[in-house]
Amino acid sequence: MNEYDTVPIEETEEEMSAARKTQKRDLFLPISILAAAIMVGGAIVFATLYKGGAAAAPAVGTGNPTAVASGTITTAQAMTLGPRDAIRGNANAPVTLIEYGDYQCPYCGEFFSQTEPQIVANYVTPGKVRMVFRNFAFLGPESIAAAEAADCAEDQNKLWAYHDALYSAKVADDVRGGTEDDGFFSATELLKLGQQVGLNMTTFTSCVQNNTDGNLVAQEKGVAASAGIDSTPMFLINGTMITGAEPYSSFQQALNSALQ
Repeated sequence: MNEYDTVPIEETEEEMSAARKTQKRDLFLPISILAAAIMVGGAIVFATLYKGGAAAAPAVGTGNPTAVASGTITTAQAMTLGPRDAIRGNANAPVTLIEYGDYQCPYCGEFFSQTEPQIVANYVTPGKVRMVFRNFAFLGPESIAAAEAADCAEDQNKLWAYHDALYSAKVADDVRGGTEDDGFFSATELLKLGQQVGLNMTTFTSCVQNNTDGNLVAQEKGVAASAGIDSTPMFLINGTMITGAEPYSSFQQALNSALQ
């Protein structure tokens, strides 16, 4: 018999059964290896869910109609402001600080309550820095609901007022022991905050109840991820990235350097 001869077909039942078992075992091995790899990958994702005081997120939001691959947008492109980038401060300020945040993120709340007021007082109010907030809603359904409501407020040119109301309310909830998706950002609460900041409630209520800006929130998340944003809060200061709720001194150093 040479190497091109076929295997004889006259096999016993025992031989055929053994062959079938061997084939199944050979097929099972690569499947087992693949399953193990998936479980290890999942464990890595879970282990990095919170890193350095900021929570990591999937690259693309669920249902994002314009999802893009991670890493496809340069920092310079991310720094380019669009029509939905609401500016706090002097629109022509020489330095731009962009924050990517989640309204349920406790570290975003920490930045909002402790560091942002100092940045506003020392850099934004004097006209040196302009601030932009972009949604990166990933912690849960209430993060998405709050972001969508904030975009509804942005439709009325009141993003920053609503942004401040959302964070102030959630920081207070956290002090009382609140957590992510604890029911705090209910539709009732979101509408109450809209009333508090003086929104047109007929328009705002319709926007919130119909998820009018849902696609925008999903798109924001996908585009942010494509620029390398993977946690909150994350910041770009004229292209320099700061990750996490760093102390004011870190922002002061980066802002002063950008102003030189």
